[in-house]
This record gives sequence, structure tokens and C-alpha cells, in this order.
Amino acid sequence: MNAPEAPGPSGPPRSSTEPLTRLRGASVNYDARKVGQVVIGLCLATLAVLVVVFTVAGIHNNSQINKLRHDGIPVTVTVTKCLGLMGGSGSNAAGYSCTGSFTIHGVRYVETLPGTGHHEVGSEVAATAVPSDPALVSPDSVLRTEHSSLSVFILPLVLLVVLALLIALIVVVRQRRRDSTTTTGTATEETS
Repeated sequence: MNAPEAPGPSGPPRSSTEPLTRLRGASVNYDARKVGQVVIGLCLATLAVLVVVFTVAGIHNNSQINKLRHDGIPVTVTVTKCLGLMGGSGSNAAGYSCTGSFTIHGVRYVETLPGTGHHEVGSEVAATAVPSDPALVSPDSVLRTEHSSLSVFILPLVLLVVLALLIALIVVVRQRRRDSTTTTGTATEETS
């Protein structure tokens, strides 16, 4: 006895690009407007964070320079090690990171010197250090080129202006949408 044949598919034959079956589960639906709002919100939040971070960094930098200039005392730093820093792809030197020791009021400190200049191990470097914060030390050659300045606030100010303009643009666009919706609703009521 032969097994009965399964009934053939009814309707036109399927093309090879159609799926054979449907997968169960939730389909992916998204509202492009809401996705856009989330992206814009993230951009605004990022700009706001950058404004704060760059402003705080500028204040901190100016504060350190002022502290070194007003509260710093001369010290002689003996270089204990100096390592080359590699830049970009690692094929060229970007400068040096040097560490040295110095004494303030009989206490010996070992700190990293700011700047990228090379110093021979054992050489002595004229520097300025803040006794209340010995980690705040700078070679005199670097300190001479540093001055507290309002220029450190240019980038945060530019970012703040961009942030304000974006917020103003969003407010104007929303107001126009609200106004067009109101006028469309009023026109519809008048024609009814």
C-alpha cells in the first residue's frame, strides 16, 4: 500500500526570494522621530559635558600655574630616569617623560617632570615646586613659557555657543510644528 501524498501548496508557486516560513517573535518596529530625538538628546548632553569638562580643565590649569608662580620655591631636581615617548604609529619620538628627585624642608620627593624635554640621568634641573603640594613641580624652562590665560576658555565658550544655538533651533522647530498643527486643526474645523 502506498502512503498518501501530501497535498500540494494551493495558489501560485512561490518565488525563490520569499521565505519558506515566518520566524516567531517580535518584529522590529521603531519610530524614526523618537530615535532622532534620542540622538539629538545624546548630542546635546555630550556637548554640555564637554563644556563642563573643558571649563574645569582650564580653571585647574590656570590654578596650577598661579600656584607655581605665587607659592612655588626653587628646587634642584636630580633626574633619575627619562623614557622616550613614541607618537602616532610608534615610528617617531614624541618627546620624553622624565622623573626626578628633589628635597623640600628635608623631605625627599620623587615626581615626574612636566614637559617633553630630554634630560640625562643624574643631571640637575632648576625647577619650582609648591611645598604644600610637592607633586606640583615644573622645570623653570617650562614654567617661563606658561601663563594663566583666558584663552583656555575659548573652546568651552565655542561649544557653549553651539549648544545654545542647537537648543534654540530645536525650540524654534518645535514651535513651528506646534503652530502648523494648530493652523491645520483650525482649517479642518472650519471646512467641516
